[in-house]
Amino acid sequence: MVEAMKANRLSNLTVVKRSGEEMPFYDYKVEFALHQLGLADEEADAIFDQLVADLSHRQSVLAKDIHDLLISYLENAGFEAAANRFENYYQKDKQKFADASNVQKRIEKLFDKDEDVVHENANKDSRVFNTQRDLEAGAASRALGMQMLPPLVAKAHMRGNIHWHDLDYSPVTPATNCCLIDFDNLLNNGYKIGNAWVDSPKSIQTATAQMSQIIANVASSQYGGCSANRIDQLLAPFAQKNYDKHLVDAKNWVTEAKQEEYAKAKTKKDIYDAMQALEYEINTLYSSQGQTPFTTINFGLGTSWIEREIQRAILQIRIKGLGKERRTAIFPKLIFTVKKGLNFAPIDPNYDIKQLALECSTKRMYPDLLMYDKIVEITGSFKTPMGCRSFLQGWKDENGKEVNSGRMNLGVVTVNLPRVALFAHGDKEEFWKIFDEKIKLTHEALAYRIERTKEAVPENAPLLYMYGAFGKRLKKTDSVDEVFKNSRATVSLGYIGLYETAAAFYGSHWEQNQEAHDFAEEIVKRMHDYCVEWEKESGYHYSLYSTPAESLTDTFCEADIEKFGKVADITDKEYYTNSFHYDVRKHPTPFDKISFEEAFPKYAAGGFIHYCEYPNLRQNPQALEAVWDWAYDHVGYLGTNTSIDKCFKCGFSGDFKATAKGFECPECGNHDPQMCDVVKRTCGYLGNPQQRPMVHGRHVEIASRAKHLTQEMITDVASYQKTKQSDAQRMDRERA
Repeated sequence: MVEAMKANRLSNLTVVKRSGEEMPFYDYKVEFALHQLGLADEEADAIFDQLVADLSHRQSVLAKDIHDLLISYLENAGFEAAANRFENYYQKDKQKFADASNVQKRIEKLFDKDEDVVHENANKDSRVFNTQRDLEAGAASRALGMQMLPPLVAKAHMRGNIHWHDLDYSPVTPATNCCLIDFDNLLNNGYKIGNAWVDSPKSIQTATAQMSQIIANVASSQYGGCSANRIDQLLAPFAQKNYDKHLVDAKNWVTEAKQEEYAKAKTKKDIYDAMQALEYEINTLYSSQGQTPFTTINFGLGTSWIEREIQRAILQIRIKGLGKERRTAIFPKLIFTVKKGLNFAPIDPNYDIKQLALECSTKRMYPDLLMYDKIVEITGSFKTPMGCRSFLQGWKDENGKEVNSGRMNLGVVTVNLPRVALFAHGDKEEFWKIFDEKIKLTHEALAYRIERTKEAVPENAPLLYMYGAFGKRLKKTDSVDEVFKNSRATVSLGYIGLYETAAAFYGSHWEQNQEAHDFAEEIVKRMHDYCVEWEKESGYHYSLYSTPAESLTDTFCEADIEKFGKVADITDKEYYTNSFHYDVRKHPTPFDKISFEEAFPKYAAGGFIHYCEYPNLRQNPQALEAVWDWAYDHVGYLGTNTSIDKCFKCGFSGDFKATAKGFECPECGNHDPQMCDVVKRTCGYLGNPQQRPMVHGRHVEIASRAKHLTQEMITDVASYQKTKQSDAQRMDRERA
């Protein structure tokens, strides 16, 4: 049967779907359907040959006619049971779509506490009223969204071929996904929220208070994450106002010799209090989606004493922890910028801040790192990601000015790569044919996403469109397309499961196989090339995005288990590996893992992150620094996953044990969310799975993660770091 399918003798045939949409005839779909019926290969070949004979002279055919022909062939050949199974499969698929687009059915799943619904987003606490209300509205929106999407896209989403992200908001609402908020525009020019016009702040405390208000409003007007770029440099002018006022006061109350010292001391206290207030405000906010806003702040490039003090305060506050129990703050996500000549080596002026960042990472996992030079190389300019990993590309306005803040992403649609590989049955030619089909379908979904988002009007989200959060101040009558077109915004083609895809062709240990790695890189390159082609055609920037797949790691795999069964090292794990990452079950060194992954972001510049798994590193920050320093010239964005769980019953600090009921203390068995602080990297962001449980596949994936640096290796890495520092000092002496 496989050989018969390979011929694809109906490659020029057009199929008219029941929706009226047209698409080419794909032989692998018939192959799979016949295989599912339990026919022998020769029996399936004979059925397919009949179909070819009847359709070879035609230019087009109705999908319904193909269905009816196959039923008749099966019945005429005496395969009545197979014919019934084929009809039942069709009816089941039809009913599944009817249920997915039925508002009542969707709400019933929520009321039945379906785990796939209530635990889909690990940042949403489904026990509280405002989240419950959001989930109810989201259930209705998902059903209506399925009715609104192009039929081929809706059914591909339902079947698990592709995934339309944020279906509980889009397309029913023409909202954007994530953004870099233009805080500079808002804070310096004023803005309006609700009934109040807010003027420019006169102190850093007021500036951070306004930032929290802005974050809450932006998070309620879109779906994804929002970020503050270079927050130390952004807030410094407002802290300067504090200093100037304190200096005036000092002249009245302090001797001349102590005036500057007094003003600095007071300003440092103001900075600390302001940054602490921002940390607490973000962690106590709820957006209209019933969740803490997905917020990211970036810092590290400032060099003045005020900018350095802001950096220091951010890290010190995070190290201290939240509340009386000193819990790890989940938000905002902290991203520290490392730059050679600024904070990289002991001779650099801000090296002390880097040391504080190292301490913070060993104790709180954040900050993640942006390697300045590599980010510029990969994305075309320096900027922090929008949310956890979505990157804008370098872009200049009509005046030639580089613009980053105020830009946004319109949404993501992700393709199920492992399914393409499973359909191909080890045949590369077949793989690329199916791959092209699925990518083109994803393009249809993304093009619709752009058009739907353009249907918004500025009054739908005044802070975003009319008051500067998106970088411009549009009139009520302006088109929101003014901030999208000419490649100003991004819309993202996502992908998941590169490990499983290559494993289908090269086995489970393909990471050490250069041919396999080249194949994986070619997959990502082809997706990138499609994005470039679509941008040229449309004027909108399509970016390739390495999907974090918080719940999708479960959703796609579960759908493929139903379709293909438990396939070794692909579906049998019960999760798919995020984006281009190394198999999480294995133990490469951090250097090997980074080396393996560094080829992919240059193609997937629209969204990427690398991370390494470590044991408790509180006593060995120099080992972590060795990895950071080595990674500087290899990757642009690096996260630290280390063991920071805490038990408030017995005092254990380290790595909680994963069990079927969640995570528990390995010393006393405690798993009470009120008596422990369990922090894991969900995907791009951190999460607390005891407070807010995750879907099954994500839980299994986290439990499967192997350490990339063991306690035995730490001594060697630390030795490497000392040698490197000694070499740097020697070179400095030689330069002198």
